Amino acid sequence: MSALEELQGRIGAETGLGSWTTVTQDMIDQFADATHDHQWIHVDEAKAAAGPFGQRIAHGFLTLSLIAGIAKPVEIPGVRMAINYGLDRVRFVTPVPSGSRVRARSKLVDVSEVAGGLQLKTEVTVELEGSEKPACVAETLTRVYF
Repeated sequence: MSALEELQGRIGAETGLGSWTTVTQDMIDQFADATHDHQWIHVDEAKAAAGPFGQRIAHGFLTLSLIAGIAKPVEIPGVRMAINYGLDRVRFVTPVPSGSRVRARSKLVDVSEVAGGLQLKTEVTVELEGSEKPACVAETLTRVYF
């Protein structure tokens, strides 16, 4: 059975659950510096405490960028390289407060052939510890090459 056929049989199945990761204020501050996004809801403790979330929160794009490190990749024998190809849909459902913990749950949505490899579409749900709603839901596109 080819990798394509094997993966097609796994469409709709959960492919991984990552470990809990703490989103620290230091991470938020470094992201603010790297992106030049110093909005007060992320970096100003006093102003954020009086704001709509009652505390500082992570940037949505910080939460999104964590997916690359906290989501478990789909295991495919013989893959020599995998690259992030893009995103099809992203929603920031619930704010991530500074100091909270997140993890990624992944489900294979689609797989198709591309020149020299395969393209996988995966729905990644970034769960927020203690919240019924996720922090982020994103459809990621990954290309794998053999």
